[in-house]
Amino acid sequence: MDNIFSFKTILLSVAILLFIKTLFSIINKNSKKKLPPSPPTLPFIGHLHLLKPPLHQTLVGISNRYGPATFLRFGSRLALIISSHTLAEQCFTTHDMTFANRPQLSSVMLPNAIAMANYGSYWRSVRQIAVVELLSNQRINASLDIRAREVRDMARRLFQSHNQSHKLERSSGFEKLQVKDFLLELMLNVVMMMIVGRRFSGDSVQNYEEMQRYKEAVEGWFELSGGSNIEDFLPIFRMLDLKGVMKRMRELTDVNEMMAQKMIDEHKQEGAENRNTMIARMLELQKEDPEKYSNSVIRNICISLLLGGSETSTTTLVWAMANLLNNPEVLKKAVSEIDANVGNERLIDESDMINLPYLQHILNETMRIYPTGPLLVPHESSKEVTIGGYEIPPGTMLLVNVYHIQRNPEIWDEPTKFKPERFANGNADVKWMIPFGMGRRRCPGEALAMRKMVLVLGTLIQCFHWERVGDKLVDMTEGAGLTLPMAVPLEALYRPRHVMIRVLSEL
Repeated sequence: MDNIFSFKTILLSVAILLFIKTLFSIINKNSKKKLPPSPPTLPFIGHLHLLKPPLHQTLVGISNRYGPATFLRFGSRLALIISSHTLAEQCFTTHDMTFANRPQLSSVMLPNAIAMANYGSYWRSVRQIAVVELLSNQRINASLDIRAREVRDMARRLFQSHNQSHKLERSSGFEKLQVKDFLLELMLNVVMMMIVGRRFSGDSVQNYEEMQRYKEAVEGWFELSGGSNIEDFLPIFRMLDLKGVMKRMRELTDVNEMMAQKMIDEHKQEGAENRNTMIARMLELQKEDPEKYSNSVIRNICISLLLGGSETSTTTLVWAMANLLNNPEVLKKAVSEIDANVGNERLIDESDMINLPYLQHILNETMRIYPTGPLLVPHESSKEVTIGGYEIPPGTMLLVNVYHIQRNPEIWDEPTKFKPERFANGNADVKWMIPFGMGRRRCPGEALAMRKMVLVLGTLIQCFHWERVGDKLVDMTEGAGLTLPMAVPLEALYRPRHVMIRVLSEL
């Protein structure tokens, strides 16, 4: 026992000395550079004491005081905070290659996922697979029936659940719904069916406990990957892991990798031929190029698609529903648009999108005010670069505050007001809308995400009446995390629209 204690003491002492040496080396090296303005620092921890959740709001306050380019020090790591669309454009156009790397944070335990992988040959290869083989318009069109079937099943389950609770009321009463939980299960079902051909939940789900475990892993990963874990910046805390962050991230990573490998194994055992799934497509290509489409690559792509295609879309839809509940006149206008262009004799489908511009405006306005990634996934500079006249050292972590940029009153009239009409007739300067990122690291699943969200939101509006629980407005307080969760989980009341009961009864 004494030997173990002595070893830990020595290890911590070495870590502290190395940290101090690294810190002073960084300070001395950058003391003569023209750096962006910065708040006063504390010894060793730098500006970590200023970081309070939600991080994007804390950074808004710092940027408002020190300017659109702010330089912070998180322990031994340097960080550039950008809250201006002109400076963001510099980073992702003129200097896109320089900022193509990802900071290798210790709490991010999925370094080979598409979004987290460092820039290089591996990232180019997996992104090319995702863009060309899995997320091209041709492949998205090929999986249209899967999305339509899952959304129809969602409407059927809501309708049946309501009827079971209100048999004596002839569908006139309202039923309460936990919106986030319901939509996350739907999105996981959609993505799982596209990737592997089976559901997370519903009538035909197999091994319910296993699916719930994976659902919790998805939610937990986004909750812990918020970009402000002190373990990422101070080696001492990383070694001690006092809050158990590192241990929990390892557990979540194990669950993600176990599930992805199980999907591959089951596909191989059952035979992937003639199966319209993403894994089936990659296993076909594996026969032609085993190295490029190795099990490890397929596993990492599956994890990337599951994480990127479920929680983020769910969060946007939750905020959209919350905004509609607080703005019933917008909801009424969306219902009128669907009734006029789709009618009440069938459910909305993806081909209707072109005729439903207001529905798309609602989603655009939601993503403007409440971007799913309020801070873009961090980038890192690979060499010294000049941004806005300031000299940015290599190895600096770049945090772009999309939340701040998209609420800029210099660009948007009444920036915090929910007004989908601002996108009508090209009135909004939408090029400064970057909820999916910008440059070569822009999210490759943007087209698929928009199709899913329009279809789901349109179906919910077409088929059901929606009201708030109680007279008070929905609490729009923002929570903390990599995505932008609501601090208070959204509950809503729903009942079938009378004009849609026949269609819903036939599902």
